[in-house]
Amino acid sequence: MRSEIHRLRDAGHQVMIATGRSVDMTLPVLERLGLTSDYVVCSNGAITLGRDDTSETGYTPVYIEEFDPRDVLTTISGSLEGAGYAVEDAHGNMFYKGTFPQAAITDTSREVEFDELLSISATRVVVLSPSHSLEEFLEIVESMGLHKVSYNVGWTAWLDIAPFGVTKATAMERVRGLLEVPHDHVMAVGDGRNDIDMLSWAARGGRGVAMGQAPDDVVEVASEVTGPDIEDGLAAVLATL
Repeated sequence: MRSEIHRLRDAGHQVMIATGRSVDMTLPVLERLGLTSDYVVCSNGAITLGRDDTSETGYTPVYIEEFDPRDVLTTISGSLEGAGYAVEDAHGNMFYKGTFPQAAITDTSREVEFDELLSISATRVVVLSPSHSLEEFLEIVESMGLHKVSYNVGWTAWLDIAPFGVTKATAMERVRGLLEVPHDHVMAVGDGRNDIDMLSWAARGGRGVAMGQAPDDVVEVASEVTGPDIEDGLAAVLATL
């Protein structure tokens, strides 16, 4: 995969990451891939970074979407007993209450009381409820009628909440315009439910590619499917460019 990414970059393609991860969790991935992009989309589209060689990290935010998490947190906390909650701010800091996997905790993460989460201007809210099955979690979330936010349910009982109308697709469309890339030259690849909007967007004139391990609802919106990650499915589809 790394060699295909470098081949495309050297050929003049714009190769970039669009992820639900925070800034702090995304930049190390770029480093491991040896990838320098003009733009990077983080936090499910709420933060777009632009290349900045004067910055210590090499990137600075060029577009940030925030929202008040108070209503959504109080609504969810009344329905999901024992859940963990996290709020990310515009600087990529994560504040959390409850138990989260170690892989989700970074050097800038800080555990706080639940009431403190309510006063943070959020780019993303994460809710983790491992005591519920995925089916139970989906039912509870759908019954809440969350308004003024966008949300995606992950592989397990993991809920990502973003500012209303903000997705990877909205951020990628903005980047496409900044780079002046024709839509029929776009290809997006993903495997999670937070990729559904992005793959639908890419498939309208371009290529929206679902990874082989993607859930059925992700595959349904894609224009094509590649192999799973354990079979180097991403490298295979990149090789077609």
